[in-house]
Amino acid sequence: MNEAMNPLAAAMRSFVMTGFGEPLREQRAPRPEPVGSEVVLKVDACGVCHSDLHIWEGFFDLGGGRHLDIRPGIPLPRALGHEIAGTVTAVGPEVRGTRPGDRRVVFPWIGCGDCARCAAGDEHLCAAQRNLGTRRDGGFASHVLVPHERYLIDFGRVRQELACTYACSGLTAFSALNKALPLAANDTLIVIGAGGVGLSAISLARTVHGLAPIVAEIDRTKWDAALAAGAAQVLDPRDDEAVKRLVAQTGGAAAVVDFVGAPSSVGFAMQALRRGGRLVLVGLIGGSIELQLPLLPIRALSIIGSFVGTLQEMRELVALARDGRVPEIPVQLRPLEEAQRTLDDLKHGRVVGRVVLQP
Repeated sequence: MNEAMNPLAAAMRSFVMTGFGEPLREQRAPRPEPVGSEVVLKVDACGVCHSDLHIWEGFFDLGGGRHLDIRPGIPLPRALGHEIAGTVTAVGPEVRGTRPGDRRVVFPWIGCGDCARCAAGDEHLCAAQRNLGTRRDGGFASHVLVPHERYLIDFGRVRQELACTYACSGLTAFSALNKALPLAANDTLIVIGAGGVGLSAISLARTVHGLAPIVAEIDRTKWDAALAAGAAQVLDPRDDEAVKRLVAQTGGAAAVVDFVGAPSSVGFAMQALRRGGRLVLVGLIGGSIELQLPLLPIRALSIIGSFVGTLQEMRELVALARDGRVPEIPVQLRPLEEAQRTLDDLKHGRVVGRVVLQP
């Protein structure tokens, strides 16, 4: 079922990447027509993520002057944006449970649908990804094509500019917190980084673990936001005395969730963990570290990487939000025309919370 066609309805506007590291360009094209199980959404809100910045740059920093080149896997031109909430405008003939007018948030971490990873519910780990905003066009546009209605989640009365953030910053934080050790009431949880994803984790920590986390953040302009999100306290991880006091007072953290992912943040985490503690590494700032390998078994430490989350986890997170159990994070609304400025602001650390584009 499709909308009646007219010149205005047929137009789709997007800001696309035509070269890595080059300014986004405005593009107008016919609106996508869904076939089979596909669904078209009018984009009402699209969050801008640090992952968008890395994709735009075309690499991840591996340290020592080395880069992980991701350009071959991203065909151009490409509309970035994977935190998408919108309104269904058209559906393919095989769609049964979704209709035009439905308001939905999109799970963008889409796999091939046929492999063992996808069958196990881990589409985000599929080797043949079809992710929106990387392998397929995303939400830096007026409309987006979603391959199947199962990737659409009803966000109820949650504000759309918050609902869209659950697709990445919220989901990434939720999944990372789920990977932390089962925590007792007197355990210490540390969150490193109070950016968009870190703030989501701070606000979710009490819901998931019943704990207010200690937050490590070098940018003091973000301290107030961290405290407002529910941090028990905030410290500068570069302050050796603060780290010593923390370990003396708590005996060390049972779990550290690192949303920065830099040598300095991992170094701090290794100092702050108690014996038997776990580091959940999420951030992608990049670099490399030297590990003293005997200390891992002697201290019984574990290090685990966490990449976004599953479709089921996102459904659980949105259900919590609909029940009012997910505190709000700071959101700045900007028009779609400011997509490039927002990437530049992220690159230079000028964003607190999340910027959400509204076409």
